[in-house]
Amino acid sequence: MLYYVFEYLNDLNFPGAGAFQYITTRAAFAIILSLIISMILGKRIIKMLHRLQVGETVRDLGLEGQIEKAGTPTMGGLLILAAILIPTVLFAKLDNIYIIMLLVSTVWLGLIGFLDDYIKVFKKNKEGLKGKAKIIGQVGIGIIVGTMLFFSDDVVIEKSIDSQKSSSIVSNVSMNNTVSEKIKEKSLTTTIPFFKNNELDYGDVVEWLGLDAKKWGWIVFIPVVIIIITAVSNGANLTDGIDGLATGTSAIIGVALGILAYVSGNVFFAEYLNIMYIPDTGELVIFMGSFVGACVGFLWYNSYPAQVFMGDTGSLALGGIIATFAIAIRKELLIPILCGIFLVENVSVIVQVAYFKYTKKKYGVGKRVFKMAPLHHHYQKSGYHEAKIVGRFWIVGILLAIFAIATLKLR
Repeated sequence: MLYYVFEYLNDLNFPGAGAFQYITTRAAFAIILSLIISMILGKRIIKMLHRLQVGETVRDLGLEGQIEKAGTPTMGGLLILAAILIPTVLFAKLDNIYIIMLLVSTVWLGLIGFLDDYIKVFKKNKEGLKGKAKIIGQVGIGIIVGTMLFFSDDVVIEKSIDSQKSSSIVSNVSMNNTVSEKIKEKSLTTTIPFFKNNELDYGDVVEWLGLDAKKWGWIVFIPVVIIIITAVSNGANLTDGIDGLATGTSAIIGVALGILAYVSGNVFFAEYLNIMYIPDTGELVIFMGSFVGACVGFLWYNSYPAQVFMGDTGSLALGGIIATFAIAIRKELLIPILCGIFLVENVSVIVQVAYFKYTKKKYGVGKRVFKMAPLHHHYQKSGYHEAKIVGRFWIVGILLAIFAIATLKLR
């Protein structure tokens, strides 16, 4: 909203209004405002949750310090959502298709998480929202995101093509000059890490069926979007098991995605790095600035010992935002690296459950690979303090983020 106000002021030659046209300026304001919102609203929301007795119900799983956390306010994800949405609405271009898509994803997944927390806290149902209902909600936003990216005319990539121009010289001998031209086109192209010619078009997958790739590529693309959003949002949800782990990890991932969005949406950086230029995605840096500021601000209250938990209201939204953002800037194939913490947490649960069922069926007694899943609980059972676990997971997350950014040149 403020973007349009300052744009009008700039037309009137108002001093300093032109600085607001720069993405970096608005991203800086978004970060600052999201931090301020988190700091100011944090104490008030915690007090409100205490007053409403919105406390965490904890089952005794034999983890150190677990019982002491019973009664800690949950649903703090509302604070994260406010700190993301308000700065984005104020500082971003609201007619940008990517901003609209991220706002829809944030609200949608936030509502699913809120319903889950509401049922747990106020309906006293420890199971919360049924798993099928969660999956339906995640599939729904996957379909919306995939449809917007595939069918919107505003979602394009820019490519350079070489054209031949004929010119005459003094001797009237013709020669061909190769001229590079830039064109914008609808495309389902994504980036493959580590490869020199690192572009893959989802539409190519259906060509062997004799179908028009550009017309029917959504058959592959939309299911891929659904799987990625579901997997990453659930991964963030599983990671939210000890104080500050999901919040800090999400902030680290957010910084890396913000950098990737900036270079992908800047024609000069994209040309220099020889990567895909995606017009209008630079605006996503403002959204990601709000996201990182919200995570860091929430960490002020969520770091050990936590004064508030984000609940599913926050964790499902954080994972969904990360997935949607990566898909929008055509970096979804980097998710296994960039979101390596989420991936390992997901895999640890899958392995634990699968092995337990297998051994119970074969030997009559279920056995476990880990002392407890997700993986962070395994380390807790092994005697590590949760602050140390979080710190080491963050270090791994930073290394993965640096490696993901480095893939821009590692080809």
